[in-house]
Amino acid sequence: MSPLFSRQDPSSRGLGMTSQRARDRLVDRLVAEGIRDRRVLDVMRQLPRHLFIDEALASRAYEDTALPIGQGQTISQPWVVARMTEALIETKLPRRVLEVGTGSGYQCAVLAALVEQVHTVERIDELLRNARRRFRKLGLSNIRSKHDDGRLGWPEEGPFDAIIVTAAGAALEPALLAQLAKDGCLVAPVGPSGRQGLLRVRHGDDGFVSENLGAVSFVPLLGGVG
Repeated sequence: MSPLFSRQDPSSRGLGMTSQRARDRLVDRLVAEGIRDRRVLDVMRQLPRHLFIDEALASRAYEDTALPIGQGQTISQPWVVARMTEALIETKLPRRVLEVGTGSGYQCAVLAALVEQVHTVERIDELLRNARRRFRKLGLSNIRSKHDDGRLGWPEEGPFDAIIVTAAGAALEPALLAQLAKDGCLVAPVGPSGRQGLLRVRHGDDGFVSENLGAVSFVPLLGGVG
């Protein structure tokens, strides 16, 4: 776990919209919208989201909205990040987590503050390089990253206690289910644009059991690398 990023990076204590006050207001909104897990809220209260987006958008960093990060990708809405993280750790705190789709690195950083080890896979090289730079700046040393097709997961490092997917596939990827440990939990958006649902899948004694946690909107899960 790496819960000290806010103390390691002076820019996380900036003025105006990048201040602690702005993060506090964001967390208040998340609570009002139903987020209850204090562990998740505490991490998001500390984590400087403005460091994960372009400087030109910094004034919007603590709005509860998705924002563009280039390459046709977005940094997820904070409520979605909070809800997915809450769903992933609700029953028990996993030790090792696989993230599919590093993107800006924000979701990964939230997880890194909560669990022992995060493995993250990103198909777009430029996004991964930017995310790695942010991880170094924040002192997040418990993240391992890989440039690859995220649909394949990271089989040589599996199985994982939990898997989180940050882009929507038409269906759950069999390769990812195969890397989910017994009693593990997978959270992923699934479905076509406009009809996506956030699924939570548990790997129990009788196989995989899924539940739909509600409607969401994500960029599509694509294959290959770029």
